[in-house]
Amino acid sequence: MSKQTWIDGLKAGLHTTWTLGKIIFPITFLITVLQFTPVLPFITDLIAPFMGLFGLSGEAAVPLVLGNLLNLYAGIAGILSLEMTVKEVFIIAVMLSFSHNLLIETGVALKVGVKLWVILLVRLGLAFTSAIIINLVWQGGSEIAQYGMVPPGDPDVSGWGSILLLGLEKAAFGIFQLALIVIPLMIVIQIMRDLKWLDVFSKWMAPVTRGLGMKENTSMTLVAGLTIGLAYGAGVMIKAVKEDGVSKKDATLAFIFLVACHAIVEDTLIFIPLGIPILPLVIIRVTTAVLLTIIVATIWNRYEAKEREPQYEQN
Repeated sequence: MSKQTWIDGLKAGLHTTWTLGKIIFPITFLITVLQFTPVLPFITDLIAPFMGLFGLSGEAAVPLVLGNLLNLYAGIAGILSLEMTVKEVFIIAVMLSFSHNLLIETGVALKVGVKLWVILLVRLGLAFTSAIIINLVWQGGSEIAQYGMVPPGDPDVSGWGSILLLGLEKAAFGIFQLALIVIPLMIVIQIMRDLKWLDVFSKWMAPVTRGLGMKENTSMTLVAGLTIGLAYGAGVMIKAVKEDGVSKKDATLAFIFLVACHAIVEDTLIFIPLGIPILPLVIIRVTTAVLLTIIVATIWNRYEAKEREPQYEQN
């Protein structure tokens, strides 16, 4: 393993951090500041009347807005501020599993080349559809949810100076956290690439990727998204599209799969303190990811096959 391998990995990590940081920093700063303005309460009040469609009370709009505009931790903090039934908390958990951190993760998905309408249709569609189905099918969960440990909230701030400083701190910490994950990850991937380990890994993953309608070179994209999530895994996805020959079609299919099933361990574990059944949450995410990806891949392949058929002129 040469010195150049480390240099190339470091360069790739820094470049990816810069690429994603240009998205994460401004959005994190903006949303943090908006929390202390009438904007977020306005958005919450706007969607509250529609909560009944999902079997939720109007106040459930609070964690949904926070989770979608910020992240799962913000959504959970919103849940902990309310008294809800186990069923309501479970529905919100499933919805946020599909559509949390919407602005940042949509931004990085666009960098990969996934179309905006695909991102919004899949993420919001899965969130809305799953909530409606769970509400209609599950007749239990009427007891009040008993919450466990509470994540730390934001410090008390007063005045625009403190608000802007908090926004800068959160945005900067987001970039720092990104760098801590992405740079070592890119170095490891560069080492694996130079040692030809990626070829072996792709062969191991071949049955899975083929079964989902993708080529073998999509394996690293799937693993990164499954383990560290869409936002951080996007660095691997961007690099794979550019250097490993992953097609836009396979990148889109991988994104569709990962929308339902990304960061499967972390995103599941952080819901444990909410007192909801965790195993059904995992089963819903994995099953949805597999079925949806296979269906989209099948339709896409048939469309491509039809396009390749020779067209005969009618006399």
